[in-house]
Amino acid sequence: MNAADLPETPAPPPGLVTAGYFDERPGYAVSRPSGTESWLFTWTAVGRGLLRQGAARAEAGPGDLVVLGPGVPHHYATAAGAERWAFWWVHCRARAAWAAWLRPHAAGGRLYTVVPVPAAVRPRIAAAFRRLHADARWSGEGAPPDPDPRPVPNRVAVAHGAAATELALGSLEEIVLLATAVPPAAAAGATGAGTDPRVRRVAALIAADPAAPHTVESLAARVALSPSRLGHLFAEALGDTPMRVLRDARLRHAARLLEVTDLPVARVAAASGFASPFHFSRVFRARYGVPPGAYRVRHR
Repeated sequence: MNAADLPETPAPPPGLVTAGYFDERPGYAVSRPSGTESWLFTWTAVGRGLLRQGAARAEAGPGDLVVLGPGVPHHYATAAGAERWAFWWVHCRARAAWAAWLRPHAAGGRLYTVVPVPAAVRPRIAAAFRRLHADARWSGEGAPPDPDPRPVPNRVAVAHGAAATELALGSLEEIVLLATAVPPAAAAGATGAGTDPRVRRVAALIAADPAAPHTVESLAARVALSPSRLGHLFAEALGDTPMRVLRDARLRHAARLLEVTDLPVARVAAASGFASPFHFSRVFRARYGVPPGAYRVRHR
């Protein structure tokens, strides 16, 4: 059935944290031509789902986190040819910091695809979803319920109290942070299997500590290459130089600090590896279109 022929599926109220686990078969579909006021986070456990938001689309398989932002028409369904689609989902209002973590994974239309999430963190993410689902059911009396050892299909939890809401959002923040901790190949690259492992290693060093006093020489030495050879490999794999990749990583780090801390701009610059706050403000504005202070106001 075409998405335009489907009746509109109501969305949970935007002010609540609503979560559940669905295990759906072929024919399952949800259509919201007006979008929603809340964010929707989906994490596929088994099978495949197809999600569309505006003109963007994503096919999600096991271990994929796909996020739909508010205000854009969307449609999602069990993918064609898939026998099932089992997935966790959460509707809520996202915390401000999450936008910066998701931004490198933007696919257009406020759709974000963290595909695939690194295998090493998937068990912890799955446990965080079970914990989120349990905490959302907490009444505030006694201890929160223990997480279900296995997901219970179609059991929807709604966090009503302030404590349950904050606990559930804390688990979701852990999920988003773990899923996005490794930059995508296009941003800090080097996650593709065909990429030279020395490029992957240098990109990981940059992503782990962008504020460190990296130079082409120091990074090349970490992987036993000459600076010129490292530059050549970076150009082949990423289409950019190591120093430009480093600058972009520092700017992303600075944007996160502006969003989630009250550090003065000069301190943000230093904490992100920029020796001069004036140079930092200039390159930040060139990248984000506004000075650091205005960016902080906008994203608060």
